[in-house]
Amino acid sequence: MADRIRLNVPVIVEGKYDKARLAQVVDAVIIPTGGFSVFNDREKRALIRQLGQRGLILLSDSDGGGRLIRSHLRGMLEGVPVWDLYTPAIPGKEPRKSAPSKAGILGVEGVPSDILREIFARFAAAHPECAPSADGDIAETGDPARVPVTRALLYDLGLNGGPGSAEKRAAAAEKLGLPRDMTVNAFCAAADLLTDGETLTAIVREAEEARS
Repeated sequence: MADRIRLNVPVIVEGKYDKARLAQVVDAVIIPTGGFSVFNDREKRALIRQLGQRGLILLSDSDGGGRLIRSHLRGMLEGVPVWDLYTPAIPGKEPRKSAPSKAGILGVEGVPSDILREIFARFAAAHPECAPSADGDIAETGDPARVPVTRALLYDLGLNGGPGSAEKRAAAAEKLGLPRDMTVNAFCAAADLLTDGETLTAIVREAEEARS
């Protein structure tokens, strides 16, 4: 079994089965929200705020319910660094369930461990400040030469505000292992989290060459 990826910031997931799956991949504090119950669970909300003072990673399911939970948590965590991670939209259902979800895609608990490991490995590489340094503390800085992913870059690449931009953005999202139906803002934040401007530019240019 591959070594788990160590993180110094907590990871928020929806349920206990998501937590069990993720615990195979990351060495971190993992907090399940209990689905929508977190909306009215004062103790859980206080715990999340207390443990997330240095930042939190949100990993909810890639469906409407997951997006609602993300939005709610972001609202209660104003001023706290929050990183959104997304699993790819993989059709199917978890073995313990008798029927697939309404969206027909796997939740976090059903996503293969190798895919989750790749997602968190890319996150740790892009954000060394969230991983333990050699002395066990949080690393202070990332790569100062890194080119960020911005809305201006998305516009220049034809991923926002131009003919066919939504489909081009969806294709780029798929290449990055992200849901195809993300909003511009969500895609921009997630792409900046997982990669950099130079890599995203290369992905888009390669796709353009393949279409021509």
